[in-house]
Amino acid sequence: MFSRPSIVAKRLLWNLSRPTANKNAGLRLIRKFSTTPPPPNSDPRIRGKIILVMGALALGSTIAVYTFKKDEPKSAFEPEQKTISTPAPAPAPAQAQAPVAQSVAAPEFAPGKISVIFVLGGPGSGKGTQCEKLVREKNFVHLSAGDLLRAEQNRPGSTYGELISQCIKEGTIVPQEVTVQLLKNAVKENYEKGQTKFLIDGFPRKMDQAITFEDTIAKSSFTLFFECPEAVMLKRLLERGKTSGRADDNVESIKKRFRTFIDTSMPVVDYFAEQGKVVTVNCDHPIDTVSAQVLEALKSRGI
Repeated sequence: MFSRPSIVAKRLLWNLSRPTANKNAGLRLIRKFSTTPPPPNSDPRIRGKIILVMGALALGSTIAVYTFKKDEPKSAFEPEQKTISTPAPAPAPAQAQAPVAQSVAAPEFAPGKISVIFVLGGPGSGKGTQCEKLVREKNFVHLSAGDLLRAEQNRPGSTYGELISQCIKEGTIVPQEVTVQLLKNAVKENYEKGQTKFLIDGFPRKMDQAITFEDTIAKSSFTLFFECPEAVMLKRLLERGKTSGRADDNVESIKKRFRTFIDTSMPVVDYFAEQGKVVTVNCDHPIDTVSAQVLEALKSRGI
């Protein structure tokens, strides 16, 4: 429906388009709804034109209002309605599985079953001599890594004989697989005879030998380290070489053995020293004096 302003506008236009009487009626309508009084003593022709323009404006505004209400424009700033998708709930995390412990082969002899003392020192430091005294006085089994290797070298049909011979001549170290297996066989053989205390002389010569022995055979109780100056050891070895018949008791081989001991065996001594498992004996003394030191060292360890 039309509003009241639209009806007034139609009546105004109809009166203005008629003779003077009707025009006067239109003027009365304008005065009725206009808040602005007409200027005094104005020219009737100018006043008629003004009334005509005002009527046209009133009609146009009425039509515009009607059109606006009929189809009201949408705001340019009206926000779009976005569809908010709710993400699917994340799957529950899988229950963490405990790591599977890898089985590590235990040593051949559990702790407490046998007592193993490593005996280390440079060539000619007196290891063999002192071990022989301990065998007599303390009922140890003396296993010399060097003696076992030489016995294997001379054994008919030995797979490693030639390799061992070359290593002894050059003053180098025999591969650990050979030495460790020979020691393992010797320990088992004596254990079956009721022996449980072992002195392993000249072993381990390298870190890999020490670790492999303790992982596969038995943990050592401690290491007995015979400390001796090279000059003293050289003199002893040259004297021994006059009757020993050993191929490595010559100056050239002895010096190579000294260097090998410093480079490869001293790190083993340092390794066990960090664990508090080294007893050092000064061997630059007569045999009996050194022997007394060794017995005292064993006593300090409860042996």
